[in-house]
Amino acid sequence: MRILVTGAAAGLAAGVALALARDGHDLTITHRPGGTDPSGTLALIAAAGAAARAEPVEFLGDEGTVGAALERVVRVGGPFDALVHAVGPMTVKRFERCTLSDYHDMLDGNLRSAVQAAAAVLPAMRASGFGRIVFFGMNGSETSQPARGLSLHAAAKSALVSFARTLALEEGRRGITVNVVEPGDIRQKSLTREAARNQTAGNPRGRPGTWEDVADAVRFFVNGDHDFVNGSVLRVTGGATEAYERNATAP
Repeated sequence: MRILVTGAAAGLAAGVALALARDGHDLTITHRPGGTDPSGTLALIAAAGAAARAEPVEFLGDEGTVGAALERVVRVGGPFDALVHAVGPMTVKRFERCTLSDYHDMLDGNLRSAVQAAAAVLPAMRASGFGRIVFFGMNGSETSQPARGLSLHAAAKSALVSFARTLALEEGRRGITVNVVEPGDIRQKSLTREAARNQTAGNPRGRPGTWEDVADAVRFFVNGDHDFVNGSVLRVTGGATEAYERNATAP
């Protein structure tokens, strides 16, 4: 399967890309121009025995620039059977200190980026009668749950869930599923599950979440046999229901 994973130069998305590579998929990852060097992720993918390439996409750029970059990505690495859209910048500050620039970054980075990424990969998926799309929400975005310091980010992620579920309705008969993963408060992005089991955290499970936990959810959603799971939101939070309560004292 050919899979596009956005924002996978580092963080949770890098781990997701590695997990998919270990499953034998052919990967294209995107990275932010001038941001984290994607060579580390590519090296891990190559060590897993999978093919991979990295393409620069600035999702906070103007619509035309983003569209052209995604068109190039699809032309070079596609057509794609699956999209894992992990891009999603976060601004942590109370609304009284937010600016219009913050608003645009949160909406463009989390919602518009998903809309444009989906628009880029869907034509080929429709033509083939198969597709898997996975978006990243945040803990509580399914229910528009508030979170201190994350007014704009939370609003964008809730809008993303609404977009995903509507897309699932419209594209399901074409063999395309659209689902959402809601990662919990995972602060140590490179932590392994084995190491996490020796640590404690303030969630019902009692240990920190890891990239492997998130990757397992993504692997489930992209599986070609799982065509009856569509429009779903899966929380990977260790059972936590409060979103980012560490931000209670956010400036």
